[in-house]
Amino acid sequence: MATSVLPYHYVNTMSGTKFARLIEDPAEYAHLIINAKRPLLAVGYWTLTSMLEGRLLLEYGVDISKTLNIPICATANTAKKLRELGMEPASNYDVIDLINHLKDPAWKGVKGEGNHDLVMFLGFRSDLGTQGLSTLKHFAPHLKTMTLCKFYYPNASYSLANYRKDDKWKEFLVALITNLKQKEA
Repeated sequence: MATSVLPYHYVNTMSGTKFARLIEDPAEYAHLIINAKRPLLAVGYWTLTSMLEGRLLLEYGVDISKTLNIPICATANTAKKLRELGMEPASNYDVIDLINHLKDPAWKGVKGEGNHDLVMFLGFRSDLGTQGLSTLKHFAPHLKTMTLCKFYYPNASYSLANYRKDDKWKEFLVALITNLKQKEA
């Protein structure tokens, strides 16, 4: 089923016949995360530079990770700040290396327990995110991808809508964390 949402950045609007499933309900996003066997959260550089009402985007990622003990893959130079926030990253990869590993169904994952079945991306440049998600869409059929960024990514399995206002995006992330905590209990 094709969606009528266009990506906020027109990096790649030709994504074939398979588009990301647009999800606007934080409870539905939480349900998908909870049902994953081996989820992974990959955080990018923009988590260090994006603020949502005085709070770093990376802090929202840490909250998501802590609710269900989801491993975090630190990309760019996010590992140091993660440690300052009391979160030890499960791995530290360049995003391109991470994508190459995720394509391999035999990869043992960041903890050596097996490849991941759901990878969430937060805080990546839109051009890098679009191309990386396109690679995974075409070469990693064993994997589902989810974006937590404020833009629609047609190459992901699941994506948020385009949030033009940060307060709406923050509301979604806070509600997602709340739903994850409720489901976990």
